[in-house]
Amino acid sequence: MTRATLDKQPHEVAAMFDDVAARYDLMNDVLSLGQSRLWRTAVARAVAARPGERVLDLAAGTGTSSLPFAAAGATVVPCDFSLGMLLEGKRRRPELALTAGDATRLPFADDAFDAVTISFGLRNVQDPDAALREMLRVTRPGGRVVVCEFSRPTWAPFRTVYTEYLMRALPPVARTVSSNPAAYVYLAESIRSWPDQAGLAARLQRAGWSRVAWRNLTGGVVALHRGTKP
Repeated sequence: MTRATLDKQPHEVAAMFDDVAARYDLMNDVLSLGQSRLWRTAVARAVAARPGERVLDLAAGTGTSSLPFAAAGATVVPCDFSLGMLLEGKRRRPELALTAGDATRLPFADDAFDAVTISFGLRNVQDPDAALREMLRVTRPGGRVVVCEFSRPTWAPFRTVYTEYLMRALPPVARTVSSNPAAYVYLAESIRSWPDQAGLAARLQRAGWSRVAWRNLTGGVVALHRGTKP
């Protein structure tokens, strides 16, 4: 079974997600205790896709995260670099224009999208700063970015409980549900090593995004960052 490490070699990360594609959405629901659906709703509201807009949904996996944008009347392009996830998504949702692509070298023209979003994928990119710059490049001036990612709980006692859950409870739960439980050890490690809310906001600003702000979801377990292309 494939397990990526924190140096995030692209072929290792892609192969790991290939392994878990068939049950990935189920695992998200189980391991987040049902919160993943609420997080997807928050992302959809933040993107606020409108009819006629073009939305790029990065790290879209099987396309579950793309459905609200399509339902809003936007043209959505779900993009991922795991072919296993894309094939599973095409089997389930043949109507979506699922596209293979690397977040650090996006196969799209400059200023091609009104909005770009990525949920729980930026921390899996080997060079997140390059990905943020690419997202800026393909967004039109005045367009927007929404990044949904695991972050740091704001209440210290809960933060301790959460860390214990990640490192002790998550792997055993994954063993009962996932086809590749080792992948969820990587998941826990990658969450612990990811920057907090202010740290990610600073990276967005350095990449060139303006009006950067965030709000916490589930007490800071997840943070929703937003920005605008000048």
